[in-house]
Parts: sequence; C-alpha cells; structure tokens
Amino acid sequence: MDIFDKISKNMGGPLGQHQKWSHGYFSYPKLEGEIGPHMMFNGKEHLVWSLNNYLGLANHPEVRAADAQAAADYGMAYPMGARMMSGNSIHHEELEAELGTFVGKEDAYLLNYGYQGMVSIIDTLVDRNDVIVYDAESHACIIDGLRMHMGKRYVYQHNDIESCEKQLERATKLSEQTGGGILLITEGVFGMSGAQGKLKEIVELKKKYNFRLLVDDAHGFGTMGKTGAGTHEEQDCIDGVDVYFGTFAKSMAGIGAFVAADKQIVDYLRYNMRSQIFAKALPMPMVIGLKKRLELLRSKPELREKLWEVSTALQKGLKERGFNLGVTNTMVTPVILEGDLYEATALTRDLRENYGIFCSIVIYPVIPKGLILLRLIPTAAHSLEDVQRTLNAYSEMAEKLKAGYYKENKLVVAE
Repeated sequence: MDIFDKISKNMGGPLGQHQKWSHGYFSYPKLEGEIGPHMMFNGKEHLVWSLNNYLGLANHPEVRAADAQAAADYGMAYPMGARMMSGNSIHHEELEAELGTFVGKEDAYLLNYGYQGMVSIIDTLVDRNDVIVYDAESHACIIDGLRMHMGKRYVYQHNDIESCEKQLERATKLSEQTGGGILLITEGVFGMSGAQGKLKEIVELKKKYNFRLLVDDAHGFGTMGKTGAGTHEEQDCIDGVDVYFGTFAKSMAGIGAFVAADKQIVDYLRYNMRSQIFAKALPMPMVIGLKKRLELLRSKPELREKLWEVSTALQKGLKERGFNLGVTNTMVTPVILEGDLYEATALTRDLRENYGIFCSIVIYPVIPKGLILLRLIPTAAHSLEDVQRTLNAYSEMAEKLKAGYYKENKLVVAE
C-alpha cells in the first residue's frame, strides 16, 4: 500500500475530500496585561477551554515577576552545559529536593521535557530481561517508551484490575525464566477521559506479585490530593508508588518535568538517563520560576479550590443538560457526542465563530468512528460566568447537532 493511501485510509477517505483545517493564531497580551482564559483568535476574542494552566499560575503576578527577574539576572542561556558537566546550580538542586518532599519521595530529578522524559525513564529502568505490564490507554509518551524496550511487554484492559492481574501472572512466569523484574506502568489521571488510574488497587496486587510501579501523573500533580501532591495522595497510596512522574506543563504552566523516587533510584536515573546526561540543563529563569510556582502551589490551596469549584459547576451543568461525560472523576471534562468528521468540524467552528468558545476536538482514530469528543480543561482562571456562557452555547449546539444542522454543512458565520 502506498504511504499516501495509508494516510487516506486512516483519515477515513480520499485526501482531497476532507475540509481544510483552519487553525488560526492566538495573540497574547504583553506583560502588563492579563492572560486569562479569554484570548484573541483570528482577531476575535474567545473564551478558551484548551489551556494547560490548571491553577491559573501563568497569570499570577508573583510568577510573572519571578520569571522576569530571573531572566534579567541570568538571561536565557545560563547554565551553559549539561547537569553533569557545567550545568548544575543550587537552584536546580533546591527545586529537586522540594519536589521530592512534596510528592512524598526521598529525592527527585529534573527533566527538560515531559514527553521525552517518560520515554527515557522507561528506557533506563528496564533491560531485555525485564517485563513491562501497562494500561491499554497509556499516553503516547509511554507507548513510545515501550517501543524502545527490547524485552517482553503485556498490555491490560484499561483500568481493569482483573485483566491487570492476569498480565502480572504472565509477566511473573516469564520473569522467572529470564531472571528479570517487572515494571507496571499506568497513569494517575488519564488526560483524555478524565478517569483516575486505579493506583490503590494496583498497589494491593503487590501483596501477591513482585513488581515496581511507575505512575505518570501529568494531570494529577498539583490538582489531586489534599495538598495537591498528586493522585497517589488522593488515593492514599504514596508509599506504594515506586517511581512518580510529574510535569510542569499542566498545573505549573511551565516547561519540563521531574521524576521522584527513593534516592537510590533517582541517583541511578541521574547518571544513566541519556536524554538528560547529553542535554543542556533547564535554563535558570525556568528553574527559578518553577520554584515560585511550587511555592504558590503549596501555600495557596485556594487556587486548587477555585479549579474544583469551576470544574464541579461545569460538569454538573453539562450533566443536567443531558451531556455524556463518560467516566471522568477529575477536573478533565470530556463531552461525548455522536457525529461524523464533517459535523465535528462544523460544530466546533460554530462554537468558535458564533459563540466565541474555543475547545479541543478529538475524532477518529483517537476515538471510534461516529463519535466526537470535545475536551474541556477547567482552570482556576475561569469564572462561573464563563461556565454559564459555555453551558448555554453547548445546549444550543446540541440541538443543532440533533436536528442535522451541521450535517448539511451550511454554516453561517456571523460577522
């Protein structure tokens, strides 16, 4: 099959038959302005539900001041080397120590990027004799890490503990033959569905099986748990998680990630992760800015409370209007509709151009054909007025979808 035929097949039809996607451009105000959930898109103001800014820290005056001062003090180049050479600083080490303590682990290690970091963690922790067991709906970064694994791997049905145990049984038999260990990988919060991973139940399986647990908690860090330490805190199983991974791109509105574990494991990763050993350290302004973000995350629970106030109001309102939110039990809010590709593009354009609401759209092949998923990401920067405006727009959109308005594809865009 020709490569373009493959692309066409995956998209559901001949390449030329698809509508063109119009991404447009967001414009952000200068430092003295407010960067809230309202932004300019193609010259029009929109209410945006697709921002990686759970706690609203991107706009916080203390964060912006810390970022600006650190950039003025150090510039963007320093430190000018990898951590093991000339790229280490007391600020990097202080941030690592604070992160480790916050998530309940002995130590932590800074990573330049979340996606690359997870790929490299998996590659470093296992060899060809080890066996990996993982959730079927694991994030793409986990899947790419698995592709580098030269040993055996077993996948279990999403959040299905019975299926997970069956795969652990298989992994145990194989590891006894190879002399290797077992690494189980799952997520704290699945970013598409909003479901929490069943961490506590997986930890309970340690009573029967010998394995280590790696949790990707990109969406849970800073949002879940009594103090915001993560989903493992929410489920009261901090000690059962052997390796904890969190990113700065969600709740901290920054760049980079970290991995936390016992000091011995962190030291092993620190001196064996090739993606970090041979990469320049995180720039000083980012590190100092992250320290301020972590300080606010810990000292201002009202930010997390506001996030959950907005999330609860949004999800409650959508359910009362008959929308299907799937199995979410976190702030991630998926709205599942029935429709094809053309209806999906038309209704999102209608929401964007006629209602001034911008949200992420997910279609096949990420989800089954015939379904449309609109993923809303509530933040502490949103207001209850934003929620009400969105609920009203979604109600009207749903009526249009049911009536076949979007199938006709004759959308009129207001001037």
